[in-house]
Amino acid sequence: MKRFNLSLMAFLTLLIVTASPDVAVSTNLSGWLAKVGMFAPDNLRGQHIELGISEMNLFMLLGVFGLSADLLGEQIIPIGTVYDPFVCRGLDAMIYGLYSGARFIVAGTPSGITLSPEGGAHQSTVTASLGMELPSLDSFEPCFAQELAWIMPEALRQCRDREGGRSTYLRLSTRAIDQGLLAPALRRLGPDELRRQVLRGGYRLIDRRDHDDHPAAPVVQIAVAGAMVPEAALAAGYLRREGVAVNVLCLTSPRRLYEAWRGGDDLAWLIPPDERRAPIITVHDAASHALAWLGGVHGAPVTALGVDGFGQSGERAALYRSFAISAEGVISAAFEAIDRQEAGGGKREAGAGAQPPEA
Repeated sequence: MKRFNLSLMAFLTLLIVTASPDVAVSTNLSGWLAKVGMFAPDNLRGQHIELGISEMNLFMLLGVFGLSADLLGEQIIPIGTVYDPFVCRGLDAMIYGLYSGARFIVAGTPSGITLSPEGGAHQSTVTASLGMELPSLDSFEPCFAQELAWIMPEALRQCRDREGGRSTYLRLSTRAIDQGLLAPALRRLGPDELRRQVLRGGYRLIDRRDHDDHPAAPVVQIAVAGAMVPEAALAAGYLRREGVAVNVLCLTSPRRLYEAWRGGDDLAWLIPPDERRAPIITVHDAASHALAWLGGVHGAPVTALGVDGFGQSGERAALYRSFAISAEGVISAAFEAIDRQEAGGGKREAGAGAQPPEA
C-alpha cells in the first residue's frame, strides 16, 4: 500500500489498495499493476493484492480494509475488481461488509450476455438487481469513459464519508463503445450539467427536442443502461427516420433514480410533463425487471427488454437478437407500443424506404 494522489481530486491524499481474484489481466488491470506493483510479504511496496480464485476472500478483504478507519484510526479505500457474474460467489461476505459499515468500491466486469463467447456460466443477469437493492450501496452502470471519470471521485467521496457515505458497485463491460455517441448530449447540456445528471442517475443522451422534423410524431422513450447504449442509439435513428420522436434516456444509476423518485422527485429533467404518458421501452443487459419500475413513475406503459433466461455461447449480435435486446428488438417493441397506445390494432410495419440498422 502507498499514498496515491488522485489528479481529479487534487485536494485529497488517499491511501488506496486494489485487489482482484485472479482476473487482473482479463479485467484490464495490467497497466495499473505495472505502475503500482504487486503486494507480497517480501515486497511491502506493492499496492495491488492478488488473491487467486477466491471471490469470497475478495469481499472479506474489501470489508475489513473498508473498516480501517474504525479499526486502525486511518482510512484505507479498497477497490476490488471481479468478474461480474461472480459477485454472487462472494455475496455473503459483501453483504456482511455492507452491514458492518465498511466503505469500499467494487467493479464487476465484464457483465451480461455481452460477454457472449464465454458462455452462460460467465453471463450475469441478476447483479443489476443486487446493485439496486442491497442496503448501504451506491450502484452505477456507466457506458462512457467520461461518465466513469465523474463517478469515481463521487465513489471516493462516499467512501471518505464515515457518517452518511456508502460503498459503490460499478457494473461494467469490456465491450468497445464509440465514445463519440456522448458528444451531442455534452454539447446540449454542457459538462457541468451533464456531470450533475450523470451523478443523479440519468440524462437524455438523445433528445427529440433537438429535431423539429416530426412535430406531431408519437413519442417513445428508450431507457437504457451500460453496454446496450449503441443498440438504443441505432434504434432511435431508425425510428426517427420512420416518423417517431424518440428520446434515449441513458441511466447511469437506476438505483439513484429510483431512490430520488421514492423521495419525491418527479424526474422532470429526464421525463418532462408533456411526455409522461409516452410509452417506455427499457433495454438492459440484465434481468428485464430491473428497469421496469420506470412505468410506475407517471403511469406510462412499459415494455421491458432484458435477459430472462440462462445464457448461451455465440456471437454477441446473435445473443442480442435471441433475447430481443438488439436494435431490431427495440424497434419492434417501439412500434408495437405505439400501436397499442393509438389502438390501431395489428403491428405497424417499417416503411419501405427505410434501411434497417446495422448492429
